[in-house]
Amino acid sequence: MSEPAAPAGTVAATGPGADVPAPRWHYRRSLASRITLLTTIAVGVAVAFVALGAFITTRVQLQSSLDSSLLERAQQAATQATLANSVRADIPPWALGAGDIRIGFIDLDHNPPVLSADSADDPKISLGDEELAVALRSTAYSLRTVETEAERFRVVAVPAGQDRQALVLAQSLEPQERVLAKLGFVSILFGVAGIITAGMAGWAVATNGLRPVRRLTGAVETIARTERLEPIAVEGDDEVARLATAFNQMLLALDHSRARQRQLVADAGHELRTPLTSLRTNIELLGQADGGGADLPPGAREELLDDVAAQIEELSQLVGDLVELARDEPLPTVVEALDLAEAVDHAVERVRRRAPSVAFEVEATPWVVRGEAGTLERAVTNLLDNAAKWSPPGGTVRVSLADGVLTVDDEGPGIAEQDLPHVFDRFYRSEESRAMPGSGLGLSIVAQAAERHAGRVHAERSPYGGARLVLALPGGPAPLA
Repeated sequence: MSEPAAPAGTVAATGPGADVPAPRWHYRRSLASRITLLTTIAVGVAVAFVALGAFITTRVQLQSSLDSSLLERAQQAATQATLANSVRADIPPWALGAGDIRIGFIDLDHNPPVLSADSADDPKISLGDEELAVALRSTAYSLRTVETEAERFRVVAVPAGQDRQALVLAQSLEPQERVLAKLGFVSILFGVAGIITAGMAGWAVATNGLRPVRRLTGAVETIARTERLEPIAVEGDDEVARLATAFNQMLLALDHSRARQRQLVADAGHELRTPLTSLRTNIELLGQADGGGADLPPGAREELLDDVAAQIEELSQLVGDLVELARDEPLPTVVEALDLAEAVDHAVERVRRRAPSVAFEVEATPWVVRGEAGTLERAVTNLLDNAAKWSPPGGTVRVSLADGVLTVDDEGPGIAEQDLPHVFDRFYRSEESRAMPGSGLGLSIVAQAAERHAGRVHAERSPYGGARLVLALPGGPAPLA
């Protein structure tokens, strides 16, 4: 059996999960075309409402003006005593100075209720109950529209003469309808012209207004194709300019991140090459000795094995440092409270086992910090390891913790002035430290931990002759809630 077709508006996903909705039809059009279409529709609706309003207003005004004029003329003519006789004598209206008006006289006692025609071709206008009611004095006047086979008339009736008599005037609506027809045609003509003009103006505005967006899009496509993180030229101070500025800042951050990544890879390769080469050499010597290819002096085998163990430990520490520095994710949401004094005590115990010839003087007051306990303990341990490494045999490392400021002093040679700004850089090693074990990553891990916990770290000369490293972390003397 064949599978059922996907519903319209969706496309089947290639992986597990539900279908992915397809873009709506209007999103498949360009932004300029959508702006033009919306502008045209908005202007068209506005023009339609304006034209309709103008047409209705004009029609009402014309109708009202016609009714007022016709009623006023009827009331004035009703006061003339000779008018009834003129109508009975079948004198045409044009002879009475009313060429645009049909005149009739209702006399319920003598005449039928029909307006006489000017000629045989003119239509008869039949009168109704409204006009008869005026003749009977039931209403003051009547005003209505009467339709014949040929045209429409506006008919007014007012009392005239004696009882059971009324004067009727009828005026054709054809002139008014011609005016309204011309007005409707002109409104439609100008409306269409306005819509076309609006569409052209909308397209021009959209094209010119979206030019910075197209330029930004082209720059992004170029960056994606060439992978060159070159800034984009920014013009003006509008929303698009702010978008371009933010994009340039993102490019700058990406460029710095890529540069740091490349530097990390290059430095890691350089630092790993030396211990790996030495380790390979020692292993080859051991292999030759075991195979009988070379005789080792007494005690040389143990020295080689000790060197191999030390090199493996150095590589393990270097790899751990690299993994720690490669962590670029933000501080986790779930943090824990850590007593920095306890972390100092634990670090002192660990470092004392690795450097038994160095004495430690510790003076720490409780200071609680919220953050990553493992990262902070590693930072404290690295500070003490560095001090122990540079202290001479029988030297003393002085550790002080007060109000969140951890101070570590050693009795080593100290740090040269030109090296002070760089001691926390990755893989930085001074000329004096080239012969010392280490990767140059320990203090950079301390700097990273301080930055992740809103702290600070710096190096200076120690009053005891060596180096002083200071780590300050925000916190409090009591456990945090």
